[in-house]
Amino acid sequence: MILQRIFALVLLAVCAALAVMAWPYQAAFSYEPVGPRAYPLLMLGLMGLGLLYLAIRPTPIVRKDDEPQLDRETLIKIAACVGLLVVFAATFEPLGFILSAILVGLPMARLYGGSWLPGAIVVVGMSIFLYWLFDRVMDVPLPLGLLSVLEN
Repeated sequence: MILQRIFALVLLAVCAALAVMAWPYQAAFSYEPVGPRAYPLLMLGLMGLGLLYLAIRPTPIVRKDDEPQLDRETLIKIAACVGLLVVFAATFEPLGFILSAILVGLPMARLYGGSWLPGAIVVVGMSIFLYWLFDRVMDVPLPLGLLSVLEN
């Protein structure tokens, strides 16, 4: 139980540090009335409230028998998932959204038991659909990277 509380308090300190870093952020332009820092501050605040609850709750969180154990295989999957997210962040600008999503999506699908062909079809389709959704429907510009030659 003490490890759960220490973990929650350490993450709470990280949230507080990130909130201090996000507070002075100002974008050169903004078409939102609240500005670009509202979303990270809101997420950090909600995460902080949850972590504060975990730190002061009276009873420990106990694993039930029907829940999967945190064994070596699960920890490897978690580490691989975090590594793939770091690769996505690193390749987002140079490769563009679509290619970086495909590059990360295929190993992620395989990591969680998907087969090659259906995984490739879903990942490529979702990458293109999400790019279209963000760029055309929600007017959130995403980088095309290497595929920018296909742009009008």
